[in-house]
Amino acid sequence: MPERTTSTTSKDPSTTSGLDRYFRMSERRSDPRTESIAGATTFLAMAYIVFVNPGILADAGMDPGAVFVATCLAAALGTLVMGLYANLPIAQAPGMGLNAFFAYTVVLTFGIPWETALAGTFVSGLLFLILAVTGVRGAIINAIPYQLKMAVGAGIGLFIAFIGLKAAGIVVPDQTTIDSGGAAGTVVTLGDLGASTTLLAIFGLLVTGFFLMRGLRGAVFYGILATAIGGMVAGLIDVPSSVVSAPPSLAPTFGAAFGAFSELFTLEMALVVFTMLFVDFFDTAGTLIAVTNQAGLLEKDGSLPGGNRPLVSDAIATMGGATLGTSTTTSYIESAAGVGSGGRTGFSSVVTAGLFLLALLFSPLLGVITAEVTAAALIVVGVMMARGLGEIEWTRMEYAIPAFVTVIAMPLTYSIANGIALGLVLFPLMMVFKGRAKDVHPIMYGLVVVFLVFFVFLIE
Repeated sequence: MPERTTSTTSKDPSTTSGLDRYFRMSERRSDPRTESIAGATTFLAMAYIVFVNPGILADAGMDPGAVFVATCLAAALGTLVMGLYANLPIAQAPGMGLNAFFAYTVVLTFGIPWETALAGTFVSGLLFLILAVTGVRGAIINAIPYQLKMAVGAGIGLFIAFIGLKAAGIVVPDQTTIDSGGAAGTVVTLGDLGASTTLLAIFGLLVTGFFLMRGLRGAVFYGILATAIGGMVAGLIDVPSSVVSAPPSLAPTFGAAFGAFSELFTLEMALVVFTMLFVDFFDTAGTLIAVTNQAGLLEKDGSLPGGNRPLVSDAIATMGGATLGTSTTTSYIESAAGVGSGGRTGFSSVVTAGLFLLALLFSPLLGVITAEVTAAALIVVGVMMARGLGEIEWTRMEYAIPAFVTVIAMPLTYSIANGIALGLVLFPLMMVFKGRAKDVHPIMYGLVVVFLVFFVFLIE
């Protein structure tokens, strides 16, 4: 049961229901109706992941139907744990950025089987759990400068947006470069903006942008629906014969991670696990702090309510998601939409979890959620993640240079891991050049050695 804290606003326990007492609704000045509306709002704000995640992981060779089920179940599990154990109005689901890293860097770039990647995801969740319960997280958070944390998030945003632009056909490979064997050209160039599928993606971007400008809750989700409907009306997407059906089989992905643990004992997989842990760790911390602060639940000393329970919930979600067959499950900043609608307790998370389970019945819609349909969602999510660029001190070169390289290397090398590695190698060097070597945490120097080995021996 969630921990209790003294509050002058709580009612006499004898006058409140068991539901109210468990979730401390009166204490947090809320009620079941408000929490239910908040839970539904959060679900709509992040429901796009149900359709986007299968598309991304399918590029890694995974069965999209099984990933759809795994996504819904992982989101329901993680959100339910966050609601019942941590009593917070924060939902969880497979994270954008981490799913792209899983598919495009780990599987397609490194050539690691997706089953092994799932095993790495499970181990990263286990390590996260250990860090959460032992208190080591504080030392790690303090070791890496704030600017680099912001740069990682922004770089992932650009990487996701680049994937979206490519899926839309707005950015395409430069044929001159291909024909000349790489001796000329610009590598990438502007695509055919008059192509029907590209026009559909542009329509989706404009519609989603309109919804965002009007402040519509769940703008990204509704943008996907509007684009899919537009594609069907235009004859670019086949109309499904049904909307509701029994969920696809989970068998192709369920438990696949457990048969691949023996493949984890390589330096390459160590880097993969570290990157998953790194991104999830700081993304989760930022999301939890931002959402609980918005809800007025952050402790006076800046610590999270409930101690380590929110972090433990996140770790359990990642392990559960990897078992089911999806990439890292993490806390969603879209939970702020539910908080904005009045969510203050874990009951809103319980409602959100229930809606993710209900979403299992809508798998036929996967057929209409094509790459062009989801392209706008990827671009818009990239825009949202890029806001961290404003937190970087661009006038201080010891921060600006490694931050910029981190951000730009992710889309240009098509690898989140490369961006993180380059940034973490450059920062200590810049600090040495600045004469501030003593201001760099020893952990950072250790990471330099690890990443230099990675670049020398693993990058072909």
